[in-house]
Amino acid sequence: MVIEISAEPSASRCQTWRHRREQHLRHVEKDVLIPKIMREKARERCSEQVQDFTKCCKDSGVLMVVKCRKENSALKDCLTSYYKDPAFYEECKMEYLKEREEFRRTGIPTKKRLQKLPTSM
Repeated sequence: MVIEISAEPSASRCQTWRHRREQHLRHVEKDVLIPKIMREKARERCSEQVQDFTKCCKDSGVLMVVKCRKENSALKDCLTSYYKDPAFYEECKMEYLKEREEFRRTGIPTKKRLQKLPTSM
């Protein structure tokens, strides 16, 4: 009876390790970069409240602190609901991981890659 022992790790173990490494987030990614994406997306999703608050501030001038409390509160509630939503965090995290993977593959940051795309054919 002959038993072969391979020095190479199995492919499934390598894939699992690679997947874990790709999913690992550094402190700055968890606490700075993903929340930045969350803020940007939350502002897009709360665009109506952002517009209302902006309009109120422009119309009120110096008295905006007093006059725009209702709009400010509505905007704050909308944004906070997204910030506290675990599903929204996961969505933004997956978007970040996708961007990071693309950067590691190409070496081109997302912003520059998007700028290089032709605007018309």
